[in-house]
Amino acid sequence: MAKLGIINYFKVVYDEWMHKVSWPSWSELQNSAIVVSVASLIIAIIVYMMDITFSSILERFYGLF
Repeated sequence: MAKLGIINYFKVVYDEWMHKVSWPSWSELQNSAIVVSVASLIIAIIVYMMDITFSSILERFYGLF
């Protein structure tokens, strides 16, 4: 009984993937990858600048003692 349930489950999953899911085109996928890459780079630069700034502030603070 459980074996039929598993087979039916995979049939339903396959049907949904092939007929109900809207897959992006290759150009949409490339555009999304570029947007994610640029956003990641911008966030990495911001975090790097924050790290440098706080490091400089803490070095000056600890230099007082």
